[in-house]
Amino acid sequence: QVQLVESGGGLVQAGGSLRLSCAASGRAFSTNPMGWFTNPMGWFRQAPGKEREFVAIIGATNFNTYYADSVKGRFTISRDNAERTVYLQMNSLKPEDTAVYYCAAGRNYYARTPKGFDYWGQGTLVTVSS
Repeated sequence: QVQLVESGGGLVQAGGSLRLSCAASGRAFSTNPMGWFTNPMGWFRQAPGKEREFVAIIGATNFNTYYADSVKGRFTISRDNAERTVYLQMNSLKPEDTAVYYCAAGRNYYARTPKGFDYWGQGTLVTVSS
């Protein structure tokens, strides 16, 4: 069982930045020989009245990342496996980035929909004012 806790959300003006964190605990289903947590990790977001949408995913290391077109060039996903933490650095924020952001743990780096992930955090709200 994996537990995920997001933090770092808040209110920011358009053009500003925020960094979200996702701390993982519990028994990971993917570890390397050093015992580090290496599950593919994703960020999703859900705006009011909309479906949950894919934002970014990172593989076992910081060398494998993939982004939704809507955030490419503005958001950066990274991870610290020793600390079991995944980050989402969000720059040049726009009002349309306003949503609850969720961290998720999966098994397949090529998953891009919520069904492809097994564990979810509770979400953190990001509000971007114009």
